[in-house]
Amino acid sequence: MHLFDIPKIDSHCHVLDPLRFAYAPDVAYRPAGQEMGDARYFSEVMACHGVQHALLVGPNSGYGTDNRCLLDAIELGQGRFKGIAVVPNDCSLDTLADLKARGVIGIAFNPSLHGFAHYADIEPLLWRLKELDLWAQFQVEKDLLLDFLPMLERVNGKMMFDHCGRPLQDAGVQQAGFQTLLALGREGRAVVKVSGYAKFSQAGFPFSDVRPYTDALVQHFGVHQCVWASDWPYIKAPYRLDYGPMLKVFEEQFSAEDRQVMLWDAPKKHFGF
Repeated sequence: MHLFDIPKIDSHCHVLDPLRFAYAPDVAYRPAGQEMGDARYFSEVMACHGVQHALLVGPNSGYGTDNRCLLDAIELGQGRFKGIAVVPNDCSLDTLADLKARGVIGIAFNPSLHGFAHYADIEPLLWRLKELDLWAQFQVEKDLLLDFLPMLERVNGKMMFDHCGRPLQDAGVQQAGFQTLLALGREGRAVVKVSGYAKFSQAGFPFSDVRPYTDALVQHFGVHQCVWASDWPYIKAPYRLDYGPMLKVFEEQFSAEDRQVMLWDAPKKHFGF
């Protein structure tokens, strides 16, 4: 079966529409050019590749904690999209409940950008997420997960990790942060996104050096706790990336059975599509 014919859910992508939703004035990075793409254009990209649904992630770049563009896209999608929002660390239960009612299924934390100190006080927020059955989604890198582990173990809510945990290539599979991520997988306590290769590969496309990490993730998490994601439109990408070639890399890494789970079965179950 051709990859196009397999039903797909994209579990991590962004929409940016500064013409309708101006970037926040205090953001550190303002995506431009081919880093941008609004919900209507992304819908066309999805149609070209047989993607039925997508989990849209509010980008720290451009919007920070402004979720207007994200919520507009979810409404526009009429069931095709769900969202991961970005909120202040003191976000109230009522605000979270309102976001959930509008199609948001979790909150994103980006220590790879902000560091641990920015999130040192989020444990009460994690408890509120657990109360509402919302995902806590983390983009860590290197060994940052170790700093968060005590509070994550105390709360024991729904956890999801972006971009294979963004391991440090030079440190290998045995590095402490990646081994901690694998342990959460073995315990069945988290979902991981098999994505973001350009964020930690040193070899570049087609990313031959990520294979030890993706193989380990599938082995320790189990394929039903792994989901595929494009990371479109590739904000801050160090070189040209396109949707089709990234799907092709994924196709060549995994069996047809595993692709079916990561592209459709697992995200459909975890995200409620």
